[in-house]
Amino acid sequence: MQIFVARLPGTPVFDPAGDQIGRVRDVVVGLRITRRPTVHGLVVEVQPRRRVFLPITRVRRIEAGAVVFTGRLNMRRFEQRATETLVIGEMLDLTVRLGDQPMTVYDVAMEEIKPSTWEITKVALYKRRRREPRTVDWSEVSGFDTLQKDQGAAGLIAAFESLRAADMASALHELPSKRRQEIARALNDTRLADVLEELPPVDQIGILGTLEPERAADVLEEMGPDDAADLLHDLPDEQAARLLALMEPGEAAPVRRLLTYPEHSAGGVMTSEPVILPPSATVAEALAHIRSQDLTPAVAAQVYVTRPPTETPTGTYLGVSHFQRLLREPPSTLLGAVIDPSIDPIRPEFTVREVTYYLANYNLVAAPVVDELGRLVGAVTVDDVLDHMLPEDWRESAGLADHDATLREEPDRDDHERADREGRP
Repeated sequence: MQIFVARLPGTPVFDPAGDQIGRVRDVVVGLRITRRPTVHGLVVEVQPRRRVFLPITRVRRIEAGAVVFTGRLNMRRFEQRATETLVIGEMLDLTVRLGDQPMTVYDVAMEEIKPSTWEITKVALYKRRRREPRTVDWSEVSGFDTLQKDQGAAGLIAAFESLRAADMASALHELPSKRRQEIARALNDTRLADVLEELPPVDQIGILGTLEPERAADVLEEMGPDDAADLLHDLPDEQAARLLALMEPGEAAPVRRLLTYPEHSAGGVMTSEPVILPPSATVAEALAHIRSQDLTPAVAAQVYVTRPPTETPTGTYLGVSHFQRLLREPPSTLLGAVIDPSIDPIRPEFTVREVTYYLANYNLVAAPVVDELGRLVGAVTVDDVLDHMLPEDWRESAGLADHDATLREEPDRDDHERADREGRP
């Protein structure tokens, strides 16, 4: 049975009890000059965003929509060894040679040669300009042992196309710096903005620094104003000012406002684009607004009611209507009649700690932020608070508790011996 590797990212991985423990992110192989590469195993991402190694000898089935393994999964973080290559991260988009013809790799196939022994047997190729695909035997292709300056990114992006932004950010974070930059350059502005919002600050700054200033400004415009402001806070003042100047004035204005607040205050972490409607709007209109797929669940959980204008900073803040209340009311009901009077707004100068206590005390997922003039200037959501309460490196160093008896943090001697037998030097 042949499995084309580019179809595997995102595939759920199930333990012997039938519980999903993670998703496939890559395939680890050992390249050999005179023979077909052997498959060492799979890189599996388990929560919270930790990548571990699943030896191919423990994989019992690979089928449509599922990988099933047996035994126990070693929960040590995956570390690529010098003799190993990642198929998705490093082989896709390579320029190789088929005879005397330069071709580009867009997929490879692995095959179970004998029980629990897999090798890379086929290579799917195309010519860069013609895009005429061909699938040939591994032995017909040369050039996999070279590290190319400009490898391209189309194949890897296609493999990750269906991933959520957070999962693609995790995949991007694990790639070598060169590949990370190639992928960033190839993504469209909207997708890159979504991914940047999920990356650690160091990666955000590194990627933004590789882009032309005009493109970097375009990507910042696609980010949420609060995320863009957070990123600009981390840049040198001169670079941040230059990027702000290159942004469209209408896009830069809310970011500039957020930058005026202390970084760890309600004003510094809030979103300046909550759902805002006048009291004369109907419940039907409110539900239509929060139905937008561009809104996060926390932002879509409530509608803020203000006097015109209804863009931050707004006219006088009147109150908030929660979506559960909206669902219980006739569609023609006016928002002014379904305002929750029990929720007092918070001030921009509240600390993140004070906002956290406020949300917890009232069991809220978001809170309105109102200035001294009584205008709504934004809303703080629970995800905004979490991002600022966790350590800065939480995306890289998230700890992991055992999931059940099949998962262990530390390997024993048998695991080391088994790893040697499985071909990982």
